[in-house]
Amino acid sequence: MANRKEAPLPSTFLPAALFFCLSCVTALCGQSPPATPQAGVKLEQPATPVSSGDPTADFASARHLMQLGKFDEAIALLLDLQARQPATPGLARELGIAYYKKGDYQSAGSNLARAQTENPADQEATQLLGLSDYLSGRPAQAIPQLEKVQTWYASANVDASYILGICYIQTKDYSNARKAFAKMFGVAPESAASYLFTARMLLRQDFAPIAEEYAQKSVALDPQLPLAHQLLGEIYLFKANIPAAIEQFQKEIEVNPGNANGYYKLADAYSRIQKFEEAEKFLQRSIWLDANSTGPYILLGKVLQKKGETQLAVRALQRALAMEPNNPMPHYLLAQSYRSLGRNEDADRELKLFEQLRTKDTETP
Repeated sequence: MANRKEAPLPSTFLPAALFFCLSCVTALCGQSPPATPQAGVKLEQPATPVSSGDPTADFASARHLMQLGKFDEAIALLLDLQARQPATPGLARELGIAYYKKGDYQSAGSNLARAQTENPADQEATQLLGLSDYLSGRPAQAIPQLEKVQTWYASANVDASYILGICYIQTKDYSNARKAFAKMFGVAPESAASYLFTARMLLRQDFAPIAEEYAQKSVALDPQLPLAHQLLGEIYLFKANIPAAIEQFQKEIEVNPGNANGYYKLADAYSRIQKFEEAEKFLQRSIWLDANSTGPYILLGKVLQKKGETQLAVRALQRALAMEPNNPMPHYLLAQSYRSLGRNEDADRELKLFEQLRTKDTETP
């Protein structure tokens, strides 16, 4: 969660949104802005890179262009070399890496497949081929490549062990997914922790029924494992099974009484059945343990509104906005509170900010 602000259970996650950058992005630097042309002066278009005929020099030039983020120019240079000397050793590899960094995973895959044929021992090309297959929507084809190599190469810019586990999930091979995540986190494959990690990953991939099964297995293996009851509570909360969610969050707090997020989740559950006194009590505990999370302040504002304690609600929501001014929800709730207090100008201002931020969020890719 941003500032640890979470929805109870997002419906879907991007596979590596969470955690990883899936394309290599480098900043252009040291370039001055182009001079303003004089009237009647025709600007020359940049020349398309041309091969020198020396593969070693061309490969070095292409890598330099990629370091500058000029992937199209690097690819054009390599394609010109290919047109002149199609049998150049290592050319398919260089093209595959260039296309991968550009984000053209289909073209990357076809070139890396040729590179792997040329040199089956090339582990980096094998890994990038697997990642290209995954990113092209072909997890089943990616698995054999990623199984061969589970080392993180810098050019991949993503942890292949994580992607291998996600591929297993997407092909419904949950047992091997658990083993992959266990290896990634350094725990035993049959341990409670391995089931917990896999349950969390399953949830991110929108495999909620299997996530519930794995979370239950984790709790059965070790009822004292921190965050296991909390994950199960989140699943029940999403399913609107509030009594079961409350029971799990209470068990989580018994196991891990210093878990601020556990109190926040428990308060969320109580607020949904309109037990606002209980919700406020646990929100206060969450804030005492962690005063830097916006989620508890926002929920506290909602709870206090429901209790009719509008001035206190305003203070809680203002605190949330002081930490996260671009979060639209506190602005919306604050507008409601101001309206209740007869502060219509303040309410209109907050509502306008809410609309602006919500529109911005919608437009952001």
